[in-house]
Amino acid sequence: MAGYKETPRQKMIGMMYLVLTALLALNVSKQILDSFIVVNESIEVTNKNFSDKIGNTYSKFEKQYQDNPANVGEYWEKALKARKLSSDLEKFVDSLKYTVLMKTLALPSYDSAKKIILGKAKKLDSYNEPTAYFVGSGDMGTNGQGMVLKKRIDQYKKQMLELVDEKYRGNIKLGLETDGVYYNASKQKQNWIQHNFYQTILAATVTILNKIKAEVYNAEFDVVNQLYSAISADDYKFDAVEARVIPNSRFVFSGEEYQAEVLVAAFETKGKPVVKYQMGTDSLTPAQFAGARVETGEGGRVMLKWPAGGEGPQKYAGFIELLDPSGVMQKYHFKEEYVVSRAIVAVSPTKMNVFYCGVDNPVSITVPGGPQRVIPSMSIGSIKQAPDGKSWIVYGLPKGKPETRINITAIYDGKPKNMGSFPFRLKEVPIPIVKMQGKVSGMIARGVMLALPPLIPTMPEDFNFDITYVVTSFVFGTMVNGEWFPVKVKGNQIDPECVKYLKQGTKGQIVSFSNIKVKGPDGERDIEAPIMLRIN
Repeated sequence: MAGYKETPRQKMIGMMYLVLTALLALNVSKQILDSFIVVNESIEVTNKNFSDKIGNTYSKFEKQYQDNPANVGEYWEKALKARKLSSDLEKFVDSLKYTVLMKTLALPSYDSAKKIILGKAKKLDSYNEPTAYFVGSGDMGTNGQGMVLKKRIDQYKKQMLELVDEKYRGNIKLGLETDGVYYNASKQKQNWIQHNFYQTILAATVTILNKIKAEVYNAEFDVVNQLYSAISADDYKFDAVEARVIPNSRFVFSGEEYQAEVLVAAFETKGKPVVKYQMGTDSLTPAQFAGARVETGEGGRVMLKWPAGGEGPQKYAGFIELLDPSGVMQKYHFKEEYVVSRAIVAVSPTKMNVFYCGVDNPVSITVPGGPQRVIPSMSIGSIKQAPDGKSWIVYGLPKGKPETRINITAIYDGKPKNMGSFPFRLKEVPIPIVKMQGKVSGMIARGVMLALPPLIPTMPEDFNFDITYVVTSFVFGTMVNGEWFPVKVKGNQIDPECVKYLKQGTKGQIVSFSNIKVKGPDGERDIEAPIMLRIN
């Protein structure tokens, strides 16, 4: 979206955002929710580390001010203003995060929302409350908190840039773009609010808000460092200079490249700095100089990159050499760590070592050596021979137990022999997905709705059992003349009262089906995910 070259930090933040966008395009399974939690935890750790780094920069800045208040005072005052602007926006983003948690999870207080651990929260796949809070009742999101957040971000960027001298503003890449062109899965244009918060589940909403905080930290870091670098080189205390390593990422998949920039903070030179470094060490000693790797660069920085071989924690150390203002060569030491991880894809067969509670589970039992008879038994549940006489059926498995075992006894020459015990995990049958005309969201013609199509439950595609569920009741809801009308319905079709409200609506009318109950072989179940349609 942006027309400028991104910094490594912004590339990392952008990569996380691409992961979020990809996840939002998928059905929200347990694995996808877990992925949001992992990405959110990674962003939270990054935010904590970034906050600490910015704190270190302020500490050094303050020391320069104490040593030379006359020359540094103007820049230090602007840095303090940058800190306040950033802190205010960060607190506002946090307030939105805790409020949407409180509303979605029906928590008793704002303070209780602060104690929520995302990975342990319920309703992570709910999007009704987050959408209502950030988008509001209008299509464009102009009367929701998303618009308030957008205005705060735009004002923040304007005020931050005003702290930097005009001739250096081109060096500042604030990110936090809110005016780009966005598209949904149907290739329809969206604004920033719709793209980020319309029908976005709670787990993704929290992650997006933490990503915005990461961009605020990035903007604050760039502005404060630009102010810091504006201090005259003649007034700079070189004992405060530190070498900096800025990796694109500290987590690298095997086969990819590790990339990082090594630079000296708050010092620029027209010369060619030299970096010498050694892998697998915390410091580069004179005895290691001969075997060290050497890289040269421009403008006070050197780009390091090499293939990411091996797996697990990696480390390296070295120093960067460059001239100080007096022409003396200085060495600044650095060290860095990163982790190489293999790109792992886990594929779990749906019928291997898993039995589902409440339904018949087919199982094949093969014993070598041609026994006269095979006698299976269950530690939990029951087993019987299938009508074909070749396979078996496991049934009567209770819910709430983690595991069962099939114990196999074979009869050889009239004598029983224990052939072993085989564990199987117990799982509940997946909750079916209820659809109206094959949809759980999107547009639908009013005439189609008035034809009274039934709500039809279907099992997830990767569930191979032939199980049928029927919708027994639901709550129909729609908005007419600004008022919401809920109707409790028995069966799987809308009734005359629902039809009355459908006929009174206008184009764009929102229709929801919630509190859906279905009945199947394992009894009655509740469907948490509602159907949200819009009349076209």
